[in-house]
Amino acid sequence: MTISEVFTDQEIFVTGASGFVGKALVEKLLRSCPTLGRIYVLMRPKKGHNIEERLQLQWETKLYERVRREQPDARSKLVAIAGDVEQLGMGISAADLERLKNVNIVYHSAASVRFDDPLRTAILMNTRGTHELIKLALGWRKLKAFVHVSTTYANPGVLEVEERVYPPLADWRTTIKLAETYDEETLNIYNLKYGNFQPNTYTFTKSLAEQVVNDYRDQLPIFIFRPSIVVSTIEEPMPGWADNFNGPTGLLVACGTGILRSQNCDPNIVSDFVPADVVVRTLITAAYKFISEAKLRQERKAKGEESEMYVINCATANISPITMGEVIEIGKTFIRKNPFEKTLWLPGGSMTTCPVLHFIRFCTMHLLMAVVVDTLLRLSNEKPFLMKLQRRIFAAFSALQVFAMTEWHFQNNNFRALHDLVPENEMSTFGFMQHANINYVDFFQHGIRGAKEFLLNEGPESSKAARFRVKIFYVLDFLCRGIVYSFLLRLIYKFLVGLW
Repeated sequence: MTISEVFTDQEIFVTGASGFVGKALVEKLLRSCPTLGRIYVLMRPKKGHNIEERLQLQWETKLYERVRREQPDARSKLVAIAGDVEQLGMGISAADLERLKNVNIVYHSAASVRFDDPLRTAILMNTRGTHELIKLALGWRKLKAFVHVSTTYANPGVLEVEERVYPPLADWRTTIKLAETYDEETLNIYNLKYGNFQPNTYTFTKSLAEQVVNDYRDQLPIFIFRPSIVVSTIEEPMPGWADNFNGPTGLLVACGTGILRSQNCDPNIVSDFVPADVVVRTLITAAYKFISEAKLRQERKAKGEESEMYVINCATANISPITMGEVIEIGKTFIRKNPFEKTLWLPGGSMTTCPVLHFIRFCTMHLLMAVVVDTLLRLSNEKPFLMKLQRRIFAAFSALQVFAMTEWHFQNNNFRALHDLVPENEMSTFGFMQHANINYVDFFQHGIRGAKEFLLNEGPESSKAARFRVKIFYVLDFLCRGIVYSFLLRLIYKFLVGLW
């Protein structure tokens, strides 16, 4: 059977459907598997909108423009389910549980991806939330595939990451009990020690979630899917789509607007980026493989053979590597050709592995600029914002420090093998290896246009005013550098004369 035929009349439950990967997954399922049954999406009221309103607003975004055109009746297949991953039983009502009883495929992508979340919050969301959904899935008799979306960074202490489950850092049942028993402040005191000195609460609790999944591998048709750093789309439904400032997108926007001038990062590190459309194609193909091999797994189980957890590292660095320094250089080149409208200074920035030099640059380039800009805003009766933004940038990069100075290698044989399973007539629809080999020059050009359009609400091409402003910043940047260097040379000259 083809991939789209396997999904015919299937009922799918997606958590995290309002997140980056979740949105792209729902769009791709509706557009490329037009004969599927329903997609139930877990949502909670937010910002004054109930779940139906939130789902409709999501449906009306540019991301779903193509599916609205190609599958005009697809909206009727989307069903919002009220719930919250942090709550017991996912907060789903008895009536909605009855609607979900015939679910065939689960995509569990809901997670708190903030690296600075308190330990208690991260446990309840990432670890207990996974266990609560698994408990519900045990009662879904028609379930064929449960896809747990993890991360390749779930075991950051391992630099050569294989496609397998690693030994636990802590007992997940005890950890959940601690989060249910003690308050946030108490748990934060023991955070580093209990978390085995993991870089942040995100990686720790996602690692524990994998242990939950592994313990239920004989009771459910379940497997682990680990994407690396998910970035903007490379092709579909349009190139350059993104809905957040995470990863290199945020880095390029900060450098492009002139507010990020220095980063404490190793420019020679090869980071692992994977486009969002490659991720969702792989998610769909992985479920197809798992469903197709159900009979084989049953035969092995009948023979008493011990099952191993199926794990996929959705990573592309060993296919199309790029260093952080190359990302910045490509970004600076094309942002100056196609600048943002809200530029505060000449697009630029540089990396250094020296924390002292970075701190000096941060004080002189970041904080000094923030003081000047906020002062001018106050004088013009506008609300200052840059100093607050710089504090957030500093905190964000502090949380990401270990990732900026460490290089991981992810084995991805299972990921590569999935592409070979795609039927020839569906290669253009679900094949992904042709996109995993990324042309980064084209990719970041589209990424910059996408950031302008989808994140900053600008036109994809710069206005004449924006281009002219960058030319002015070129001159001002040259003059400022000349003044600073002249001042430093004068100080050095006076010092040497004094010694003489």
